[in-house]
Amino acid sequence: MRDLGGPSVFAAVAAGGALGTLARYGVGLLAEPVGGGLPVGTLGVNVLGCLLIGVLTAVLAAEDRHRLWRPFLGTGVLGGFTTFSAYAVDVQGLIVAGHTGTALLSLVGTLVAAVAATVAGRAVGLRMVRAR
Repeated sequence: MRDLGGPSVFAAVAAGGALGTLARYGVGLLAEPVGGGLPVGTLGVNVLGCLLIGVLTAVLAAEDRHRLWRPFLGTGVLGGFTTFSAYAVDVQGLIVAGHTGTALLSLVGTLVAAVAATVAGRAVGLRMVRAR
């Protein structure tokens, strides 16, 4: 069995998850769906979270940081901030409401934007590392 890191890792993930979840909840309160119900809040948190995880993975891979940074920021904060389940529920809700085109736009657009943001974030992170 692999080493799970002990209580400190679990605490880091839990603390980060609480912060990320609260941030996502705040965005959800502020972001109103636009044009046919497009869920911009869910789109925004997922794309921003992917951008930040790209930066984080590049920076943490290149630098010797405390072992709790990755579980706290990556799994905890950004894992709590981003949301695949809300993405799926939003798309399903659009389909049920008869907004099939908007559902398809959200489904494909979020996926493409999230992957592009992760790639861009990693590139930014690598530039940050090289600049040091």
